[in-house]
Amino acid sequence: MMLRMSSLFVRTLREDPVDAEVPSHRLLVRAGYIRRAAPGIYTWLPLGLRVLRKIEAIIREEMDGIGAQELSFPALLPKEPYEATGRWTDYGDGIFRLQDRKGNDYLLGPTHEEMFTLVVKDMYRSYKDLPLSIYQIQTKYRDEARPRAGLLRGREFIMKDSYSFDVDDAGLEASYQRHRDAYIRIFDRLGFEYVIVKATAGAMGGSKSEEFLARAAVGEDTYVRCTHCDYAANVEAVSVRPPAPVPYDDAPAAHAEQTPATPTIQTLVDHLNATFPRDDRPWHAGDTLKNVLVVLKHPDGTREPLAIGLPGDREVDQKRLEGQLEPIEVEPMDEAELRKHPALVRGYIGPGVLGEKSASEIRYLVDPRVVEGTRWVTGADVEGSHVLDLVAGRDFTPDGTIEAADVRDGDPCPNCDDGTLESARGIEMGHIFQLGRKYADALDLQVLDENGKLVTVTMGSYGIGPSRAVAAIAEGTLDDVGLCWPRNVAPADVHLVAAGQDADVFAAADRIAHELDAAGVQVLYDDRAGKISPGVKFKDAELIGVPTIVVVGKSLAETGIVEVRDRATGERVEVPAERVVDHLVALVRA
Repeated sequence: MMLRMSSLFVRTLREDPVDAEVPSHRLLVRAGYIRRAAPGIYTWLPLGLRVLRKIEAIIREEMDGIGAQELSFPALLPKEPYEATGRWTDYGDGIFRLQDRKGNDYLLGPTHEEMFTLVVKDMYRSYKDLPLSIYQIQTKYRDEARPRAGLLRGREFIMKDSYSFDVDDAGLEASYQRHRDAYIRIFDRLGFEYVIVKATAGAMGGSKSEEFLARAAVGEDTYVRCTHCDYAANVEAVSVRPPAPVPYDDAPAAHAEQTPATPTIQTLVDHLNATFPRDDRPWHAGDTLKNVLVVLKHPDGTREPLAIGLPGDREVDQKRLEGQLEPIEVEPMDEAELRKHPALVRGYIGPGVLGEKSASEIRYLVDPRVVEGTRWVTGADVEGSHVLDLVAGRDFTPDGTIEAADVRDGDPCPNCDDGTLESARGIEMGHIFQLGRKYADALDLQVLDENGKLVTVTMGSYGIGPSRAVAAIAEGTLDDVGLCWPRNVAPADVHLVAAGQDADVFAAADRIAHELDAAGVQVLYDDRAGKISPGVKFKDAELIGVPTIVVVGKSLAETGIVEVRDRATGERVEVPAERVVDHLVALVRA
């Protein structure tokens, strides 16, 4: 169906919306694709809905192609299944909870693992019914504390979530690979640059996990790639390769020294180099063991202190730490909490008072680089004093390790001996998990195997964000003047502009528009008359971002020429008016 600008429900803006933080947000609002309804909640206008539906159609085609079957669950869900899996509590403030008039608890679905599991349990009993893959494209709701970046981080969003059900792990592996291959085809067709990276499963649980990230400077996810091998991972999933244990037979005994006015790593290093200089090399921050105190806020409301030991030249990466502990929330230990532990001396905290069996009883986890035999300078638990030559495994033993230190460009690759890591930013577009039996166990999903024995079904989970894809594609293709859609997802194939007020211009444009429409070419026709200038029409065409712009101007009567412009490259071609329809049909179908 042809779209006419004179009647289309659209209003373009010349100024950026005041709440827009990223380019896709600014341009999607200015070009009339979406409108803000509330923080993190958006209305889809006709142009935006056309792009969204084309993305959904690509997803459906590829999901149907691997034999997955579509269904649709309600958005309003009962409490009981989520209580059975523990996620009613685990989600904490992250979900919208409500009650009906009888006081029964419900939630607006943030994700539907429980519902998928229960519907299969209700209908299937035998291994002969499996393998099975089912999916939905459904609105989800999460009570984001800080919704931002338009469609990239909202409270209401659209997700395609699919689930595979298999009798055994070999079946799960095959289902996972089918979905992975389908995702590659989907993202290839969506028309933006992406990377597949190792990821953590987080609150979803399960084992193998990979993310599909759209490369974007505004992305909230940081990932790393090796300069030598094919290793790629979200920073939350990077595993530090521990160094080999270090012999310490000749290490001197640990000794406390006066280090007045050295509460920071830099002041400590300066004091060490001035007071305890070494012959082989100067002291640096990596020689010190920094102990960071945080408080873990569990979903049930309980609070637990935690100490993290890491080399002094590293910082705790909050997102990386939370990725290891999800769904537990993490916050710094404040002065009030610190006063509850009199053994802790701010600025001079050492392993001597840390650990579950220590005076503080605070669990102590260290960076994997803190291996047996490594020597450290760290707090002596006395104001103005540090311990030198403190040897891990000899003088202190932590309760375990944790991957919480920041990952930096130039760090060694955990997968090969020759490469180093380099970082980039991305937008999470898809996430696939091998869930295993977490939800099947919790909800008692079992079938009879070929020997008549009950076995627990193993599951996979596979998500894509179609609404987020609209923003991600926009981020990857826009330019200084507007949006620039790939043809697969554009709201139309051709933006036809009648650039003049003469009757012959509109007559020629009308003829071209109708002939293109009859040929199956999707046309957005700017037929606005009156005081709308050709310059305004052309600016709107650039802003809206349809891949091919056709201008029928007032020079048509003199030259018989129509201008065809490629929105992405700016390349212009002059085509005789009588041949322009054939030219455009061939272009669109190429």
